[in-house]
Amino acid sequence: MSNNRGRGLQAGALGTFDTVVMAVAGSAPAYSLAATTAVLVGAVGLASPAALLYCAIPMLGIALAFSYLGRIDVNAGASYSWVGRTLHPFLGFLSGWALVVSATIFMVAGSLPAGSMTLALFDEGLADDTALATAVGAGWFLLMLLVVLGGARLTVRAQLVMSGIELALLALFAVLALFHSGNARAFDWSWLGFSQFDGVSGFASGALIAAFYYWGWDVTGNLSEETRNSRRTTGLAGLIGVGVVFLLFEVFTVMVNVVLSARQIEEHQANVLAVLGEEIWPGPGGKLLVVAVMLSTIATLETTLIQVTRSLFAMGRDRTMPAALGRVHRRWNTPWVAIAVVGAVALVMFIASNALGSVGEILADAIAAIGLQIAVYYGLAGLAVVVAYRRVLLKSAANLVFGGVWPLLGSLFMFWVFVESLTELSPASIAIGVGGLAVGLVPMLWYWRRGSDYYRPARLDASRTVEADYVPSGVPAGRSQVHEGLPTDF
Repeated sequence: MSNNRGRGLQAGALGTFDTVVMAVAGSAPAYSLAATTAVLVGAVGLASPAALLYCAIPMLGIALAFSYLGRIDVNAGASYSWVGRTLHPFLGFLSGWALVVSATIFMVAGSLPAGSMTLALFDEGLADDTALATAVGAGWFLLMLLVVLGGARLTVRAQLVMSGIELALLALFAVLALFHSGNARAFDWSWLGFSQFDGVSGFASGALIAAFYYWGWDVTGNLSEETRNSRRTTGLAGLIGVGVVFLLFEVFTVMVNVVLSARQIEEHQANVLAVLGEEIWPGPGGKLLVVAVMLSTIATLETTLIQVTRSLFAMGRDRTMPAALGRVHRRWNTPWVAIAVVGAVALVMFIASNALGSVGEILADAIAAIGLQIAVYYGLAGLAVVVAYRRVLLKSAANLVFGGVWPLLGSLFMFWVFVESLTELSPASIAIGVGGLAVGLVPMLWYWRRGSDYYRPARLDASRTVEADYVPSGVPAGRSQVHEGLPTDF
């Protein structure tokens, strides 16, 4: 790996609570529920809670992988660094590139519903106007871009407000649902079992959708260089984030199945939460949950910006992408060049998206393509932790289960999802997803030939007690990178 060059990020800016909030916001609970619940119910029906349950188990394995890897390598690039130092630098670059491409696509795909939701608060007829929704969504994106540019502390303050209101509204409706009468059907515990699936193919259909409800909690890894006691904090926050959003996803998916009829779900696929809110609290209910979804979408734009800009920052610092991306603003301690580049690319994509069709069509192809890319870098991280801890896995049961078996199962699940997706997705989605990954071969080979130190890494090995070979930007040498002892037990 390259040595530290230039000014670093704002070390110690975030605490444990801040990082947990970022993890929850990264998964965008209200947005994920609004945009995907109808699709999930349409695929597996009353088995939708079970699909979320059984996808949460391997996802926790990936969160454990991030937790264990973060203990031995603090790096804003996260899986880009970990995979490169354990499996192979080419795979590490591919892992980082997959995050960059998926996050960039999502910033456009996520901005469109943010614009639509904002317009729906004033006039539902305007929500389907793709050009207007794009313009309003681009406005929200630029605002979040400025917030992220302003530094980690400003970013967290904005996130506390947005996510705080979102979670409060979701909690309110979860309580109100307990007292709702006139439900479409009664809850049945079989909804959490395998009996509701239409065989293995039915489970596969649900898994392909449910697995990506959870994406985004791993923003904590990209914030590690800006987090206090990050070797413990970022991994713990990721695990808590997955647990919190899992509970929210389960509760609201059950609510949708109980309160709404199959016809209502089918007719309101774009935002099933709005009709759920209207059923539970006629009048203001629908509008309040639209506000929750809007805030959730804007909040996850912010966390996605964090992920893509910190990943590009790490790549620029390692000279696997243009070195200018590794520059940090003197006042705000943020990777301002990376932020500016991402903003410019996203705005071009906003303009291009208007030629692709309606909001719904754009979202369908983009989100499916994102799924392929997420599966790649999550799956590689799951393998990386097993390699990094291979010499110490048998030293304790905790290491074996939490640092080996569980992450490995999570990794295999992600690769299975990738393969299954190739048989299910449209040619456009596959072209975007796989083609986006293939484009990364160009900078990878170019900077490999130029001799970037990233391609001659110091191997990541948990059995070594000293990690002084690489000191990431903003972390004083000899302090955070040097272990007093081996972090073995979870």
